[in-house]
Amino acid sequence: MAEYSHVKSTKLVLKGQNKGKKKKHKDRKRKAEDEDKPDIIGGWWAVNSFGEMTGTVAIEMQSNSYIHALDTGLFTLGAPHKDDEGPDPPEQFTAIKLSDTRLALKSGYGKYLGINSEGLVVGRSDAIGAREQWEPVFQDGKMALLAANSCFISYSDSGDIVAKSKTAGDGEMLKIRSSAEQEVKHKDDIADEDRGNVKSCEINYVCVTSTLFNFSAQLIHKQSSRQRTEPQVGVCMHLTFKLTVVLSLV
Repeated sequence: MAEYSHVKSTKLVLKGQNKGKKKKHKDRKRKAEDEDKPDIIGGWWAVNSFGEMTGTVAIEMQSNSYIHALDTGLFTLGAPHKDDEGPDPPEQFTAIKLSDTRLALKSGYGKYLGINSEGLVVGRSDAIGAREQWEPVFQDGKMALLAANSCFISYSDSGDIVAKSKTAGDGEMLKIRSSAEQEVKHKDDIADEDRGNVKSCEINYVCVTSTLFNFSAQLIHKQSSRQRTEPQVGVCMHLTFKLTVVLSLV
């Protein structure tokens, strides 16, 4: 529909009917607010990069439905949860990074997720081998999970989790959610020492000043314990001068 967005409408606009632009503006504003809203369900937030995949995670394949581990070593898609409800224990896995792009997933039964020769996702291995390695693929704000057979995982009609598709379509899209404490990123350029109230800022700067003083004092003490020559004395005087300048700036 994007190609029709710049075409002028020929519909007649009657007097008193000028609400179209206002409604369109509200729709855009609502869409922008939805995009800025963090994707968190019951304390489980959606990861956006490989670096965020650590600790306990859950794999959401459909809205509020997660991959569920069975005691048979197979996996299926669990029942949908409420909007404020996180995954159940059988739907929680431990993510273990193996490289900059690959990871391993361990179920609550203590077994690693892998694939068999038929492309079926199973969890029966006690160790990490070639078939127990997974690669999250990110593109255009979406994510798919690539198995060791170079296929993406999906939910089959038979109720199993399989890896049989060489391409990632809507059926292969998923979210990996984490329960780890999310790091708050500041959008401004304020230094960490300048954050908080006046008292906390003063304490931060006292700590910085004390650290600089102790560091310089240690260097001067090391130089004085040796046999002092004229160049060594000059180094001590230079360090003292730099410390004075730093303290004056603070």
